[in-house]
Amino acid sequence: MRVEALAVSLGVSKGGFYWHFTDRQALLDEMLDTWEKAMVDDVIARVESQPADPRAKLQHLFDLAPSADFAVELALRDWARRDGDVAARLHRVDNRRMEWLRSLFGQFSVDENDVEARSMLTYSLLIGSYFFSAQHDDKTRAQVLQLAVDRLLSESWD
Repeated sequence: MRVEALAVSLGVSKGGFYWHFTDRQALLDEMLDTWEKAMVDDVIARVESQPADPRAKLQHLFDLAPSADFAVELALRDWARRDGDVAARLHRVDNRRMEWLRSLFGQFSVDENDVEARSMLTYSLLIGSYFFSAQHDDKTRAQVLQLAVDRLLSESWD
């Protein structure tokens, strides 16, 4: 998007835009910084502020998920396919999220493969489950999601 078009859509002059941002890249950087803080730092802080065991923290993470704006997540992932800087940012965010999930699962599983599998499945479920609209016979989407979460947080996968 061009600065001129953006300024018009915001109802400010081009000079007004440059009063707040030195250039278009500064705006994009601020936007990505804000998204990363809200979707990584703030989420982790909210979950970690709960004096609970790791399973309860993971459940709290899934309880918070419906309030996330996954349309923005999808748009950023699409943008990252065309922009190397955004791809690098997304790579860093994905790694931060996965490291945090590993730290939680690692508190109740000593098997590295189990920790990695549960972390990957959790992340995939958190991000991906909001992008499809399959029906689940006699269960609601929320019920099926909770079944998946219960399985991920269980002692054993037997």
